[in-house]
Amino acid sequence: MTNQIELSELFTLQKSKSLAIRNEPVKDRISKLVRLRKWVLSNRERIIDAVQQDLGKPPIEIESNEIFTTVSAINHIIKNVDRWTKPKKIDTPVEFLGTSLDIWYEPKGVCLIISPWNFPLQLCLRPLAYCIAAGNTAILKPSEVSTKTSELIAELVEEIFVSEEVCVVTGGLEKSTELLKLPFDHIYFTGSGPVGKIVMKAAAENLASVTLELGGKSPTIVDETANLKDAAKRIVFGKFINNSQTCLAPDYILVKKEVEEKFLDFLKASISKLFDAPNGIKEDNPHYARIINSKHHDRLTSLLVDAKNRGAKEVISGNSNATTNFFPPHVLTNVSRESQVMTEEIFGPILPVITYEKEEEVLDLINALPKPLALYIFSTRRSFQNRILKETSSGTSCINDCVIHFAHPEMPFGGVNASGIGKSHGYYGFLAFSNEKPVLRQKSGLTTAYPFYPPYTKWTKRISNWALKWI
Repeated sequence: MTNQIELSELFTLQKSKSLAIRNEPVKDRISKLVRLRKWVLSNRERIIDAVQQDLGKPPIEIESNEIFTTVSAINHIIKNVDRWTKPKKIDTPVEFLGTSLDIWYEPKGVCLIISPWNFPLQLCLRPLAYCIAAGNTAILKPSEVSTKTSELIAELVEEIFVSEEVCVVTGGLEKSTELLKLPFDHIYFTGSGPVGKIVMKAAAENLASVTLELGGKSPTIVDETANLKDAAKRIVFGKFINNSQTCLAPDYILVKKEVEEKFLDFLKASISKLFDAPNGIKEDNPHYARIINSKHHDRLTSLLVDAKNRGAKEVISGNSNATTNFFPPHVLTNVSRESQVMTEEIFGPILPVITYEKEEEVLDLINALPKPLALYIFSTRRSFQNRILKETSSGTSCINDCVIHFAHPEMPFGGVNASGIGKSHGYYGFLAFSNEKPVLRQKSGLTTAYPFYPPYTKWTKRISNWALKWI
């Protein structure tokens, strides 16, 4: 696709097709999902090769974070979609005696899925699977940054779908801008907050619904009762997988001052053990991914310089290489709250560690920042866990672990305000691409509404007073 006319024609074709397939049997949707799953499983090596070229990920990491999560989601949908699509009966309150109410789940229509580069396969194909399950057509716009994977996705779609149902549009900002002018019925966007605002503004022009999966500064709290060794290991995994280019990655740590030193020792040991790097992670480490490109490498270098200029101390560091986009873990202490690493989403392997003495300090810092996508609490005190959960707001939360909740098939995943709008995954992914249509059926003859029809008399008033008193 190269110009606006072609995109408009494609949209028109999909609009017509969406009307034709909205009533297709569920088994037809399942058949499409089975084809999608088969393609992914049959092309594992090609997927690994493409993602490696884009992000330098270790093969096992690609298997688990791209292929497994995609196939697992599709399997869950196939198992449950027949039940999800059935009308849901709602209980009838006494004031509506004689009626029945069902919720019907209908496709929204033509959907636009804009996916990012950090998990280029699964963050494109998972939303597509929910979109198909709900009975929609879709135009996919994968990231132009992860070129090899985007090319592979385009090939996948061409092989197993007709363009009237699913089509890929490649290109950069100009192509995305053209797409956003079209009157889609739903837009599903995964990416940064600033771009999310542009998407939402464009959607508003056509009153299209949106699902925005954004990000933010996900705080991680470690109190004095936490199993520090386990906490360090789990945080290192959640933070440095995919070289920290993960919207759910712990963005900064708040650790109780009395256990800071011990926790940092465990943090160093965990980095060494998980990445088989007793002398620090070097450029030839096969277990550690790379930064996507030189632009983001330079951005991280700038964040690090700013933090150090404001007094931050590096307790874990290493030499980076802008030519190969290698950027090792950097753990910082004595971090100024005005540093860019504390005011911007880091999206890279820089980890500020801030100490606290009172719980109020934790609450004040978290609540002073925009609401995050995730909040992590490492503590064995239920009262502390509950206080943090009640007195802060986040899209999701995880206690005594991090990141793994993303893969839970029954968990509604998404942000709140600055970190996103709407939920997805599992049943909630199906709902994101569905219109929940209430259908009320009324019986013939006398109904509970008749006493409130005009003309309004003293009897109408008496019935109204009685209803307000007893209903």
